[in-house]
Amino acid sequence: MNFSRQALLGIGMIIGGSVMLYAMVQQIGDSDQPEPMSAMVDKLSSEQESPQPLTTDIETEKRILAQKQKERAARVAEQEKRAKEFLTEQEVAEAEALAKARAESQQYVDNSAPATDETTNTEATKDVTKDLTVQPRTESQSATDTTKSSEAEKQKAAQEQQEAQRQAAIKEQAAAKKLAESKKQAEAEKLAEAKKQAEAQAAAERKREAAEAAKNEPPKSPSEYQIKKGDGLIKLARQYNMPVEVLAQANNLSPSAALQLGQSITIPSSKQVQRLEREAAAAEQAREKKRQQEEALAKKSADAKREAQQKLSEARKEVKETDAKGSFGVQVALANDQAKADELAKKFRAAGYQVKTSATSRGVRVVVGPERGKVAALALKDKINSDPKVNTTSAWVLYWR
Repeated sequence: MNFSRQALLGIGMIIGGSVMLYAMVQQIGDSDQPEPMSAMVDKLSSEQESPQPLTTDIETEKRILAQKQKERAARVAEQEKRAKEFLTEQEVAEAEALAKARAESQQYVDNSAPATDETTNTEATKDVTKDLTVQPRTESQSATDTTKSSEAEKQKAAQEQQEAQRQAAIKEQAAAKKLAESKKQAEAEKLAEAKKQAEAQAAAERKREAAEAAKNEPPKSPSEYQIKKGDGLIKLARQYNMPVEVLAQANNLSPSAALQLGQSITIPSSKQVQRLEREAAAAEQAREKKRQQEEALAKKSADAKREAQQKLSEARKEVKETDAKGSFGVQVALANDQAKADELAKKFRAAGYQVKTSATSRGVRVVVGPERGKVAALALKDKINSDPKVNTTSAWVLYWR
């Protein structure tokens, strides 16, 4: 009976050790499992609630992830080392318990009851020994089973560790992606906010300019304004948003006229400003057209004068002795009296011509010349008729003497 108790005690110790070993291995495996999704969500929520600075760039994120992976690998290696040590200690404890149970069984057999029951006790002892031998089997078989179980548990733990690392890597990548997206979204929101502020500022500026322009618009009806210190046509034209020429024209003033202190001027209405602007534009167009015509006429006259002068020079060179039977002149006017003739002569002399006057029965003749030869006199006539300085078209050639 004592032998059976000891045998059962040894078997119980073996079973208890195995259960304890399995529980510790299971605990080690559970410690390697990733946190539940709910815990991670709570953790992420708490991290999102507390303001954390954004990672500067992706390279920093990668370095942080690599550092975390190294730390996790170090923890896993430490846990595997502790599991191996525990398994070794468990195997040693099982071997010692088995050896102790065998020793106690053998001692019990040696100190068994009377000789009459020796055969029965021997057979019982053999049966018990056989049961003990069969129950834990042999030492080598037990060690093999323990080794197989340990290897299976190690393989399972390694697979679970790999799976945990893979899940952790996936979660870290997802967290990094989420962090990058949140950073990108924050930058986009920041840009949108800046754009919105710029648009609001531009709208406010346009509104202010419109209000300022409306304030400086010409009045709807003409009004009187009394000149104050520092006022001028240019300043008032800018103040009422109208051309200075229009303001000056409305008051019959020159655009450069100076205003007197206390002087009253009329500020034209918007309709008057529009009308005056149209009139000023029309007048400017008329002046421009007249200027162009005058320039064209002056150019034409200059060309005609140059051509006439060239002909005159050529005619003077071509004069022959046979043509010089007398001198010819160009009569440019026939004045009523000597005073009028002298005035005309003075104008022609100022233009560079040689002028003489002679009294006739019909008046005082004004003659330019003389020219030797009729051809030269005709050329001189054409020159005088095309000269804008003397402004005459009635010159004609006459025989001087």
